[in-house]
Amino acid sequence: MLVRLFMTCWIVAVLLAFPQASPAQDAHPPTHALAISGSVKYPPGFSHFEYARPDAPKGGQVKMGALGAYDSLNPFIIKGVPASGLGLMYDTLTLQSLDEPFAEYGLVAEKIEIAPDRSWVIFHLNPQARFHNGQPIKADDVVFSFNLLREKGDPMYQKYWADVLKAEELDPARVRFALGDKSNPELPLILGQLVVLPKHYWERRNFSEPTLDPPLGSGPYRILDVKPGRSITYERVADYWGQNLGVNKGRNNFDRITYDYYRDENVLLHAFNAGEFDFRSENISKFWATGYTSPAIKDGFLIKEELPNDVNQGMQAFAYNLRRPLFQHPKVREALMYAFDFEWSNKNLFYGQYTRSASYFSNSELASQGLPSEAELKILEPYRDRLPAEVFTKEYRLPVTDGSGNNRTQLKMAMDLLQAAGWVIKNGKRVNEKTGEPFRFEILLHSPTFERVVAPFAQNLGKLGIDATYRTVDTSQYIRRVQDFDFDMVVSGWGQSQSPGNEQREFWGSEAAGLPGSRNYTGLRNPVVDELVEKLIQAPTREDLVNHCKALDRVLLWQHLVIPQWHTAVDRVAYWNKLVRPTVVPRYALDIMAWWVDPKKEKALGEYKAKTKRDGS
Repeated sequence: MLVRLFMTCWIVAVLLAFPQASPAQDAHPPTHALAISGSVKYPPGFSHFEYARPDAPKGGQVKMGALGAYDSLNPFIIKGVPASGLGLMYDTLTLQSLDEPFAEYGLVAEKIEIAPDRSWVIFHLNPQARFHNGQPIKADDVVFSFNLLREKGDPMYQKYWADVLKAEELDPARVRFALGDKSNPELPLILGQLVVLPKHYWERRNFSEPTLDPPLGSGPYRILDVKPGRSITYERVADYWGQNLGVNKGRNNFDRITYDYYRDENVLLHAFNAGEFDFRSENISKFWATGYTSPAIKDGFLIKEELPNDVNQGMQAFAYNLRRPLFQHPKVREALMYAFDFEWSNKNLFYGQYTRSASYFSNSELASQGLPSEAELKILEPYRDRLPAEVFTKEYRLPVTDGSGNNRTQLKMAMDLLQAAGWVIKNGKRVNEKTGEPFRFEILLHSPTFERVVAPFAQNLGKLGIDATYRTVDTSQYIRRVQDFDFDMVVSGWGQSQSPGNEQREFWGSEAAGLPGSRNYTGLRNPVVDELVEKLIQAPTREDLVNHCKALDRVLLWQHLVIPQWHTAVDRVAYWNKLVRPTVVPRYALDIMAWWVDPKKEKALGEYKAKTKRDGS
C-alpha cells in the first residue's frame, strides 16, 4: 500500500475566473469519460471493464499482511501513520481504467463537460451517489472537499492546487472548476481524481489531527473493526450505491478485507507461508527466489505467479539530499555512483531478477535513449548554456562491472572525480582539502531487508575513504524524517504514470523543494527543470508529451540527483488458491479488487490446512 492515500494519484488543479458565457452554450456535449489521448476504450453504458468478470461471486474474506503499525484513520493529513486500505472507503469523481494509458470514467460524476478552450470543466453528479449514512452526495460536498484538502490537508495538496482560485457549486448536481492553464489537457482528468468527503461529517470535526474514529465514506467498503497497530477490517457495503456501474461491475467482491500488521518482513513472510493471510505482492527478490517454502506450493494450494505488465516503472534509487552541503558538487554525486556495483548485487543478492534503471520513466516509451532526437533538441536548445554539455553530446550510461566484486576500475574513476571536487585522502580518510572536514554521511532505511543491499555499497564507499553508515528506523519515524527532509541519503522512488503531468512539479519543482511532505526528496532547485516541467504539462499531443518526457529525463539524469537502482516488468504475486483472478490482466496495474473467493476452493483449502496442522507438517 501507499504511504498516504492517493499519494500516487495526481490530484492537481489550476483554476481561473469563470467566463461570462453560459457553460451550456459553450461546452462540448457532456461525456461519460475522459482520456489524455482524446479517445476512450469503453463506450457510454459499458457493462464492465475487460479485466473484471461481471458475474464474479460476492462473498468470503481475504486477509492481507501489512508492515509496521498505524495510528490514524485520516490518510489526508501529514500527521500520523494511516492504516492500510483506507482508500476502499472513498469514492472519487471519476475512476481510472487500468488497461488504458490514462482514461477515466464517471463514478460520483455521471457526466463531464469541458469548455472548448479548456477554461473550465463541469462535473454532473450521479443522482444515486450516496454516503454510507444514506445522505446524497451533492456539489457542495465536492467544493468542501476541495477546499478542505487544500487548506488543512497534507501540504502536497497546497502544491498541487497552488493556482486554484475557485471551485463553485452551480446547483446541487453540478460543480464547476475553472482551469487557469488552458494548455494542459490533463487537468480535467486530474480533477476527476478528487476524493469526495462528506461536508456534514467533517465540518463538525477537527480534520487537522489524526483520529481513530471510523470516518464516514461513500465507497464500496466501510470500517468494521479497528485494533490500532495490530489490524483493521473493512466490510463490503451491501447496498453500495455504485455497485452496478460499469466501473465497478465484477469488482469489490470480498465481503471482508482485513490487514494484519507485522513488525518484521521475515515474520510477515513466515506468516504468509503458514496461511495466516491470503495474498502477497512480492518486492524482495531473495524472498521470491528462496522464501516460499510451504509444501502447499507443490500441493497446488499456494500459487506463485509472475504477471507481465507495461507499467511505467519510474525510478527507484539512492537519493541524495542536496540540502546537505556535502552533496552540492555534481562531481561528488557522480563519483558515488561508481561505488554501487549493481551487477554484483543482481547476481548475488537478487538472483538475476532485475534490470538496471537508467531513466526516470523506466520500462516505457517515455524513457530517453541514445543521443537527443531532433524533436528533443528543439526542446532543449534554448537551455544549452544552462545545462551540462553532456545532455547534448553523450548518452547517459551507468557504470557496468563484470559482477565479480572486483570493481577497481570503477572505484578509480570515483577517486578521480572526488579529487577534482576537492576531496582528498589524508591518513586513509577522505576529507575536504580546504576545511579538513571528513566525508561522512548516513543512509536512512525503513526495512532491515534492505541492509544486505546497502552493506556492500557502504563497503565500497569505505574503499574510497568515505565513512558511510546506514540506519534502519521504524515506519512512523521513517515517514516523519522523510517528510521533514531529515536525512543525508534515502532509498526512494518516483512512481510514474503512463501520462506524466502536474505531479512532476512536486517531484522536481523548486517550490516543492522547500515544502515539507513534498516528493522533491532531493531538494532540487533548478529553473531549467521548472520550465521543462511546465512545458511537459502543456504538451498538446501524445507525441509532444513523449518528447518532453525524454528531454526532462535527460536533464534530470545529468544532474546526478540519484544513484539508480533497478526495476522489473512483472508483478510477482503469491496467493492461496481460494482466491481466483480474471483471465484478463490489466496492462498498467494489478487490480486485486477484481479477484474473488471461490467457496468450493475455500472449503478444500480449509480441509487441507486442518489436515496439515494435524499431521504437524
